[in-house]
Amino acid sequence: MSATITPAPAPASGAEGSSATGSPLRRFVRPATALLSGLLLFLSFPPRPLWWLALPAFALLGWTLRGRRLRAGFGLGYLAGLGFMLPLLVWTGEEVGPVPWLALAAIEALFVAAAGLGVAAVSRLPWWPFFAAGVWILAEAARARVPFGGFPWGKIAFGQADGVFLPLAAVGGTPVLGFAVALCGFGLYEAYRQFRAYRATGTVPRGPLAVAALSVLLPVTGAVAALPLVDDTAEDGTATVAAVQGNVPRLGLDFNSQRRAVLDNHAARTRELADAVKAGSEPQPDFVLWPENSSDIDPYANPDAADVIDGAVRAIGVPTVIGAVISPPTGKLRNTLIEWDPERGPVATYDKRHVQPFGEYIPMRSVVRLFNSNVDRVSRDFGPGSKVGVFDLAGTKVGLATCYEAAFDWAVRDTVTHGAQLISVPSNNATFGRSEMTYQQLAMSRVRAVEHSRSVVVPVTSGVSAIIRPDGEIVAQTKMFTPDVLVEKVPLRSSLTPATRMGTLPEALLAALAAAGLGWAAFRSVRARRTRTEDSGAE
Repeated sequence: MSATITPAPAPASGAEGSSATGSPLRRFVRPATALLSGLLLFLSFPPRPLWWLALPAFALLGWTLRGRRLRAGFGLGYLAGLGFMLPLLVWTGEEVGPVPWLALAAIEALFVAAAGLGVAAVSRLPWWPFFAAGVWILAEAARARVPFGGFPWGKIAFGQADGVFLPLAAVGGTPVLGFAVALCGFGLYEAYRQFRAYRATGTVPRGPLAVAALSVLLPVTGAVAALPLVDDTAEDGTATVAAVQGNVPRLGLDFNSQRRAVLDNHAARTRELADAVKAGSEPQPDFVLWPENSSDIDPYANPDAADVIDGAVRAIGVPTVIGAVISPPTGKLRNTLIEWDPERGPVATYDKRHVQPFGEYIPMRSVVRLFNSNVDRVSRDFGPGSKVGVFDLAGTKVGLATCYEAAFDWAVRDTVTHGAQLISVPSNNATFGRSEMTYQQLAMSRVRAVEHSRSVVVPVTSGVSAIIRPDGEIVAQTKMFTPDVLVEKVPLRSSLTPATRMGTLPEALLAALAAAGLGWAAFRSVRARRTRTEDSGAE
């Protein structure tokens, strides 16, 4: 009787369960892929119109993290975070050197690392792409809140201003928009897995096939279904708005050493607009918007600055919003927007509510000084305001979110729930040179326009000023570091989108989805460990 020798099975190959055999370079494949996924996320952001790169980015991240141990998920997630945050935030070191930029990117990448750990934890669950996308949004929610009030720059939603998923911003704001992108990307990887399984076995279980199909189709069909919410009709008539970009004398941190020149630039552009209106070459605006820091000289304390502003506003003859730095005799500075009436002078103010840490105030000053002496350029901290900013400008309710505030969901939403028919985002980008910062911020405003179905006006000192319709379309914009004035008729609206009405509820539901997935994964892990212990005891 002859014996039959059966060869030992070959080691498993593929994305899951592969051993570190073969070429030593194989151990670097996943780390390199994690970095690549982060880089693709960066490339999906403006000024590049490559929003779709976020999909392969999440697909690669899914391949990198699926089935990994928690520690490996954290490390791979951190590499993805560095690949994303380092190039995205390079503008933060434009004038102060690399240390603040590297420190900020390293800290923000920790939130992506936490997301990587969470994705690895839920990746073996049924319907894992849904849980994984929820984990990503949970990490974004945490990053938007801590530390020092959070830093939501780089939310996936902010890279989708040109994308097909943008209508979902009106459904549930940036959390739902970001969730859809992440889900579709993870779903594409799951579809690839099932295709590989079909090639290998000739069959695909219905459950995993349904997961793959729904992960891809739900975001796409949801975006199509949300298209009717993207509406730019004039519910409350129209307003003709002027946005003034006066420009700055020079780039860099020292631009405001010539504060009077900055003020004079904006006043001169406004008087030129008044001349153009008289000549009939420009329409008479209903109101005028100046940018943040257009008058770093306190007009309440300096009569000469007040005279310059008053002269320009009287020339144009309509309410004008001035961005000023207010210096009270005691206490903290205020980053203030002033409604200046041509007859009555200053009649209303809005103090920026979310002042920028390490820019407008310095937490832990003595510690930070050890790493960068530029900290002492902020010799007196700014303090936050407490009131929602809505000005009544010639009968139009204009909501105000100053610069950095546009990144925060609540700061923009509050103005709309308090009656804003139009949103203004006055900004100052002069300290960030010719970097991509101004384009990233402009994309935020486009997303906010769709999210709340409002026209958005972005007057900037020297970056890219723009006027945006409620459907996110830019109808006019300036060039960087070029004096200019934009005058456009825009629709006014008062209806509320589902995103505006629901507020933080969509984000809370997605966070609950993530928590449920993490809890389920932990339960399965404990049960599997207990089963192994019982089996080893029985032996």
